[in-house]
Amino acid sequence: MIRNVVVGRVRDGISAEQVQAALQAIRELRVEGVELDAVAGLDLGLREGNATFAITVDLLDEEAYRRYDLDEEHNRIRRELFAPIVESIDRIQFRLPG
Repeated sequence: MIRNVVVGRVRDGISAEQVQAALQAIRELRVEGVELDAVAGLDLGLREGNATFAITVDLLDEEAYRRYDLDEEHNRIRRELFAPIVESIDRIQFRLPG
């Protein structure tokens, strides 16, 4: 199992509603032939300096990750919903134990 983790910070003046709309699009994303489990949310503000949002997506293997990463709708969401609102995004993919 591969876990993809995305952590982002949004630009000043971006509303929580704009961020939630982008996160909801990721939660609802379906990629043909790929089983994925996406969880996304806004930071709770429990510690100063945190990122604004995080996304985790669990996928079966590297091939599933590549299909997800190259998916047309996924890339439209990145381009149209996230790119205009983010200041920075960090990503990592790692294998889950077991």
